[in-house]
Parts: sequence; structure tokens; C-alpha cells
Amino acid sequence: MKNLAIGLMLSLGLVAGADAGDAQAGKKLAAPCAACHGQDGNSAAASFPKIAGLGEKYILKQLKDFKSGDRDNAIMKGQVAALNETQMADLAAFFAGNKRTVGYAAEDKVALGEKIYRAGNTATGVPACLACHGPDGSGIDAAGFPGLGGQHADYIKAQLVLFQEDKRENDASKVMRDIAGRMSNKEVDAVSAYIQGLH
Repeated sequence: MKNLAIGLMLSLGLVAGADAGDAQAGKKLAAPCAACHGQDGNSAAASFPKIAGLGEKYILKQLKDFKSGDRDNAIMKGQVAALNETQMADLAAFFAGNKRTVGYAAEDKVALGEKIYRAGNTATGVPACLACHGPDGSGIDAAGFPGLGGQHADYIKAQLVLFQEDKRENDASKVMRDIAGRMSNKEVDAVSAYIQGLH
């Protein structure tokens, strides 16, 4: 079942290749994004995600989902309301092409965080995060799997909790809701901290 879901997501990601945007045009549109995400997509505040290097297909999907309401966020819904698909694709190309800054992992959480990220938890059916997000956290853009390495730990944790609680529902085939739902709070905390220092 899991392999079928991943295969489906890969197929959908590869088909979505026609949405490639113009990074230079995106740069011109990005000024309003800087207040929360930083000029290059590296937000200074842990409550706002670093969107630099997330992956073009992933960013575009999130923008479309914010606009349609498939991903619920009042601030982002307002930000994308006036954007057309070409503009969203251009913004996605710009931010995806920027390099994400990397933070540091909390030392007391590295061992468990690395274990979950690299090997998962076979006892509870949690797969290794690296299967979709890559050994160094760079993601798989063709499949729409986001690059996570260097992302704020607080943001990663918040998203995993939203998936756990079924409050974020824009994951294909409920993959992230299924995975996060099998994770303990301690595992969520540790893997979030580990990802912050991953590169």
C-alpha cells in the first residue's frame, strides 16, 4: 500500500513538470513574501518556514492549495488571492532556486532524531524520512517531496502535529497524516530538531 502511494505521488509529480516557472519573474513578485519568509526565502523567525530550496513543484502545490483552501492558513490565503497560476509558478521557481540556510540540531535530540530520519521505527511502522526527503534533506523535486534540511525545528514540529491531528489535509493519499500519526511526541520533537541541522 505504501509503495503504491509513493508510486502514485511520483507519477503525479513527474506529470506536473509542465508548471515550471520563470525565476526572474518570480523575484520581481517576491517583495511581499519577504516580511515573513525573508528576501531569499530564509525566514529569521522559527514560526515562518524557510521556503528557499523547498522544491519548485512542492512550493507551487502549496501556493495552489492555499488559494483553493485545500491547505488552511488565513495569512497565506490572503497573500495568494490575487495571484494567477503563472505568477505562482514564477514565485515557486524563484524560491526553489535559492539556497536554504542551515541551523543546528539540539545535541540531546540528535541520536533519536537521526534514528527516526534515517531508519524510522519498525515497531510502530514509521518509515525512514530519508526515503522521500533524501539523505541530506534535499527532497525529491520531481515527485514534489520537499527539501527539509535546515528547516526551523519549531515549524517542522508544528506541521507534524497538524498532520497528527488531521488539521493539515493536503498530503497526497494521507501519507504524512499516516506517518505522523504513528510517531510519538518524543519522536516528533527529536526528528524536528535533527532536521534543523541536516544538510
